[in-house]
Amino acid sequence: MKQIFFALTLLCVAGASNAQKTVTPKKQSKTVSTEKVASPAAVLVTQPAVPAESLSLKETEFDFGKIPQGKPVTHIFEFTNTSSKSFALDNVQASCGCTTPVWNKDVVEPGQTAKITVGYNAANEGPFTKPVTISYNGTTKQIIIKGEVWKTPVTSAPENATLNNLKKDQ
Repeated sequence: MKQIFFALTLLCVAGASNAQKTVTPKKQSKTVSTEKVASPAAVLVTQPAVPAESLSLKETEFDFGKIPQGKPVTHIFEFTNTSSKSFALDNVQASCGCTTPVWNKDVVEPGQTAKITVGYNAANEGPFTKPVTISYNGTTKQIIIKGEVWKTPVTSAPENATLNNLKKDQ
């Protein structure tokens, strides 16, 4: 397998270096011109035109503020298809397992609004910033959730001695 990979790499390097060379024709006149030689391995790839901003988000970042440890939270990001063509979200990828995006895989028609729900498992104490990448029509956009998880007490609230004294007096 390594030999095949090496051979393909060598072939690509040879093709690339050949494409970089300039060829000068033999002197027939005082004017000399140079032209680039295209590699026979060069392939022209065309993709359908995609509007630059076909997905318009109401917001690109949400701050949960301070949330208690052990309490999962969610936020809904809304977006609108601002292009003249319909599309579906290809993927919505979180940066880690503590963040869970949920989205509808149906086609979003032009002018239609859809939602992406992003959940965060507030298991670890401390500040967090988590990016979520939205892929559609060969393009990506990023939304961000952030906040701070405060540590919840290990035990319940301490006993209130004054309350116990009141109960005894009755």
